[in-house]
Amino acid sequence: MKIELPLDVKNIIKTLEENGHAAYAVGGCVRDSILGEIPKDWDITTSAKPEDVKALFKKTIDTGIQHGTVTVMLGKNAYEVTTFRVDGEYLDGRHPKNVEFTNNLSEDLKRRDFTINAMAYNDDVGLVDEFDGISDLKKGVIKCVGEPKERFSEDALRMLRAIRFAARFGFAIENKTYDAICELAPTLSKVSAERIREEFVKIICSDNPDRLYELYKTGLSKVFIPEWDAMEETEQNSPHHIYNVADHTVMVIQGVESKYKILRLAAFFHDVGKPECKTTDENGRDHFNGHPQVGAGMTGKIMRRLKFDNNTIKRVQRLVRFHDERPGNTERAARRLLNRMGSDIAGELILLKTADILAQSDYLREEKVQNLMDLRDNLESVINKNQAICIKDLKINGKDLMNLGLESGPKIGIVLKELLNHVIDQPQDNTRDKLLELAREIIESGEEGNL
Repeated sequence: MKIELPLDVKNIIKTLEENGHAAYAVGGCVRDSILGEIPKDWDITTSAKPEDVKALFKKTIDTGIQHGTVTVMLGKNAYEVTTFRVDGEYLDGRHPKNVEFTNNLSEDLKRRDFTINAMAYNDDVGLVDEFDGISDLKKGVIKCVGEPKERFSEDALRMLRAIRFAARFGFAIENKTYDAICELAPTLSKVSAERIREEFVKIICSDNPDRLYELYKTGLSKVFIPEWDAMEETEQNSPHHIYNVADHTVMVIQGVESKYKILRLAAFFHDVGKPECKTTDENGRDHFNGHPQVGAGMTGKIMRRLKFDNNTIKRVQRLVRFHDERPGNTERAARRLLNRMGSDIAGELILLKTADILAQSDYLREEKVQNLMDLRDNLESVINKNQAICIKDLKINGKDLMNLGLESGPKIGIVLKELLNHVIDQPQDNTRDKLLELAREIIESGEEGNL
C-alpha cells in the first residue's frame, strides 16, 4: 500500500534514516491517509533518542521530552517526533509512571489504543500493520490493541475516545472492547475535565452525534454528565413531541451543521432543564414550564464543570435561554427580543429554533414554521435598519445628559434606559435632537421626585 507522505515528513524520515535510525509516520495520519482523508497532523516515531533528534534538526521544541517527544519545526510547520517506547506502570489511570525507550517498533505499536491507530508507514518498508488495523478499517470496527481492560486501565480516557472514533467514522465498537468500557466506565473519574471535554465536544460535533446514546448505555455519562442520563429517561407525553428528551435532542443536533460548534452545543443543552421542570396534568399530558430559564442555569454549571471558556459558556447559555421564545409578529417584538438576548446570536437562534421545530411532532408544524420565518424576517429587518436595541445604540450618551445638568451617577443609567424603552417602541425618535428633548422632560420630571 502506497501512502503519499508530505515532503516535510519524507525529509524528517530521510534525515533520521541517513543517520542510522528507523523512522515512520505513525498513528492517526496513517489511518486517515488510508481512509482517503487529509491528516491534520503528521506524527513520526523513531528509534532515535530525543537528544539525537534535537541534534539532527535546527529548530526543535521539548514538547514532552520525558516521554520521548520532540517537536521538529520546519518553517511554520510542527511535527512531533517520538522515540519508540514501552510505557511503564500506570498508577493513576492516566499517565505511565515512567517510559523505557526501545529500538523495537513492534513494542511501540503494542502500547497504542486501537488497532486503527497502531499502524506505521515509510516509503521503504511500506505499511507496518501488526494488529490488522487495515481489516478493522475495512470492517468499520473500533478494537483495542491487545487486551481492552489493560488499555483502558492504562488511560481511562481511551473509553471516551472509542466512542468519539465511532462517532467520527460511523464505526461499531468491537464487543470485547465495548464490554470493557461498560465494566470500567467509573474509572473515567480519574481523567481531567479538560480532556473529557475535548472528546465530548468531538462526539457532539461529529457526523454521528447519535453515538451520544453510547455514553448512557456504557455508563460513561453517569461519571461526567449525569444530566444526559436524566434526559434519556424523560418521556414527553405531549402533542408537540413524539420522542423522549434525549431522542429529540439528538435530532436537533443532527439538524445543525457539524461545523457550528456553538450551535451543536446549544442543541445538546437546549432541553437539559426539562427533566427538572417536568409536570404532568390530570389528563396525563406533560408540561415543561420554565425549562429554558432552568436549562440556561444548568448549562452554565455543566459547562463550567467541564472547563469550557467563559465566552463559549455565555453564548450557549443565551441560546438555551431564548430557544423557546415566541414573540409577537412585529418589529417591535423583535426589538424587545434583541434587547433581551443581544443581536449577535440572532442568526444562530433561528437555526436552532428551526432544528428544534423539525425534531418535534407534526402538530402545528406549519404554523410554527411560519411564525419562525416571520420572526427571522423581523429580526433581520431591525438589524439591517440599525434600529436601537441597547443603550450604546442611542444617539446620545451619559456625557450629553451631564451637559443637560444631570449629575453623574445611577440617574444617568435610569434616564438612558427610559430613552431606550421609548425608541424601542418608536425607533424613528432615535435622533440626537429628539432624545435631548425627551431627556430634558425626564430630568425635569425627576426634579419633581419621579427619578
